[in-house]
Parts: sequence; C-alpha cells; structure tokens
Amino acid sequence: MSTTCWGSHVHAADGRKPVALLARAGAARDRLREALDAAGALVVLEEDPAAIDAATLAAAAPQAALVALEPAVEDALVALEPALEAPGLLVIFDEADLAARRDGWEAQRWIRHLAAKLHGHADVLPPGCEQDMLIDLQPGHPATPQQLHAEAPFETHLVEAVALAAELPQDRPGEPLPELATSTSTGHDWELTHGAHAAAGRTAPESKPLPDFSRLELVAIAEESADAVVRGAVLVIAGIGGPDAVRKLMTALPSGFSRPLLVQLKLDGGRYDNLVKQLARVSALPVAMAMPGDAIAAGTVYVLPERVGVEAKEDGMVFIDGGGEPVAALPPAESAVIVLSGAEPSRVDAVLALATRGGHVAGQALEGCYDATAVKLMAAGGAELGTPAQLAEQLGARWP
Repeated sequence: MSTTCWGSHVHAADGRKPVALLARAGAARDRLREALDAAGALVVLEEDPAAIDAATLAAAAPQAALVALEPAVEDALVALEPALEAPGLLVIFDEADLAARRDGWEAQRWIRHLAAKLHGHADVLPPGCEQDMLIDLQPGHPATPQQLHAEAPFETHLVEAVALAAELPQDRPGEPLPELATSTSTGHDWELTHGAHAAAGRTAPESKPLPDFSRLELVAIAEESADAVVRGAVLVIAGIGGPDAVRKLMTALPSGFSRPLLVQLKLDGGRYDNLVKQLARVSALPVAMAMPGDAIAAGTVYVLPERVGVEAKEDGMVFIDGGGEPVAALPPAESAVIVLSGAEPSRVDAVLALATRGGHVAGQALEGCYDATAVKLMAAGGAELGTPAQLAEQLGARWP
C-alpha cells in the first residue's frame, strides 16, 4: 500500500494547518478527510497507521494529527508514539465507527469543533448564532480549610510550650512522669515526646532526674487506618475533544499522586475497555475499569462507564450500580472535580456546589479547548481555568 504524503512545503503558501490523517481506508477516513477540508486544514499525510512508521509520520511535518480509533490500529499507534508525542504536535482522536456514521447537523457541529481545535479559538457556534459572553469574572474559588487556618500555624503553640517548659515542676525519685497533653490535627495524632521515652504512665528511674522539657520534639503519628481508607477522589469530566485533554492531564500527574482519579469520558461507542488501554500507556498510575462493588483504591486511575456510580461509606469509597450524579457523592473537603473539553453543561451546577462546600474545582483553559461550553460556565461561576498540565500541577500541590 502506498503512502499518500504531500510534504510540509505545500502548506507554506496558503497558511492552512498541516494535518496527518491516520485511519484505515473506508467510510470513516473519507468523512474525516472531508471534515478536515471543511475545517481549513491541509492533509499532508493520509494513511493506515499500520502501514507507516514513526519516521514517515515525522517526515511529513504535520502540526496536528487526526486519528480514527478502532481495535485494529491499537498496536500500530503504540509504534507511532515517538512521533505522536513530539513537542507541539496536536493529536485529536475520534472513534472510527462514529466518524463513519456522522452526518447532517451532527457532522457540521463536529466540523466546527474540529476547526476550533485546529486553529486555537473557541468559536463553535453556527453562522448567525454568535453571541457575546460578557462576564465579570472574579478569580479564585472558596477558600480551603488549610487557607482559612494559614494565620494560625501549629508551630506557634510549640514555641509557647518550649517557653513554658522551664517552669514545669521537677519530679521526685520514684514518682511517675506527668502526662503530656495531646492535640489532634486532621489525619494525625500529635504528641510531645522526649527522645524515645513514652509520655504517659512511665516511672522515672530513681537515679535519673526529670527529662529536660526544653528540648521537646513534635512527632506525627499517623492513624493506623489512614492509608487503607479512601476518603475522597478526583473526578475528571470530559466529552467531545476530551481524550487529548485527559491524556495530557494524566501525563503531567506525579507518579506518587495519592488520590484516586475517576475519569468519566462519555463515549458514544461505549468502548471503555479501549480507553483503559489508551490511558494506561501514558499514566504513571495504574489504570482500571470501575466495576460495581469494587472498593476505590488510592493512587489508581479508574475509567468510569455510564451507569456506574460512587458511594462514600464509613470504611471508604466504593463503586455502585447506578447511583446518580457522582459529584454529589464525593466528600467535598477531600475531593476535586476537573471539567475538561466536552463536559455536559448541565453538570456544572453540581460541580460549583461542591466548591461551596470546600471541594477543589477547576476547568480547562479556553485556549485549546475543543468544546468549551461547560468550562465557560465554570469560569462564570468563579472557578479557575488552566491547561491540563497546570491542572495536574494544582492537584499534585493539593495532595502531595
């Protein structure tokens, strides 16, 4: 099979964005080629992913790649990853079976979103329906508990304790040591100890004086069950244009990220098993399918299919059959919701409500966002927007 490749020199004169179309021959590829032409792109390479190598793709010098996903090309895409992950290359995924069936109004809508993605703008409305969106945005979102207590650090009490330690009464031989006060901080029991000695119920040897309390140490003793019980999660909501944003978000997450990540990406074809495989290739965290009855583990990415919900129980979080809106089931103070391209606008109210109860919410930046309807509503509600990499950085800083 010959490779259809026009080369990067062709697009220099007309200014159209050079795009590589990677799809098997058939109706899906024909529809995608027509969509690229209508969106103002120049196809510099059109081929079955299995028929080319990474060097051929790189030699075509595309600025974007449109990939028609189907099981037959999965292994070929793995071989092309060195070229697909080139800096500055925009990669757009579409389901091959959906592309083959898309027509009429739906096809025109998809072309508008494709053009917005390729050319970096947010104009996805049909001609004659343009409207200005004048919003007086206020930066930031509700303060977190950590921010509310930023002016009252625990260290202040330690300094006070050390200053008063010299005034404590000295012991007499054979008398028990005084019990030390214990204060509780979220997720830890704080105890003041001296070296390796226990603080309460111990008897001082007759030959030794009372320890010098001017050298107190702060020891954080984690609760035994803290690591075993998951109290919150990060829900990622996306739709059309979302796979690329999800991929970039997960690529930027640190390998030691402790919160579970629930990816809710609506796929008309319902091929969530393929999505698990695709995300596993770029994620530093393990990726699994969410199944009703399974407990949610920390530091794991779950693909959340339709009709699978979330429930927070006393002994942790679990997946359930159905369950309604997952946002409402998240423990606010320990959870976050990230809204990406193509998220359903009807869900924004529930997301913003989580923010008012202490949850962390944010949306994808408008630049590069394929379908920005929901994230515009997020911005109007006071949520911060950022690139997928910036959103990942925020999550890593919140839960290091």
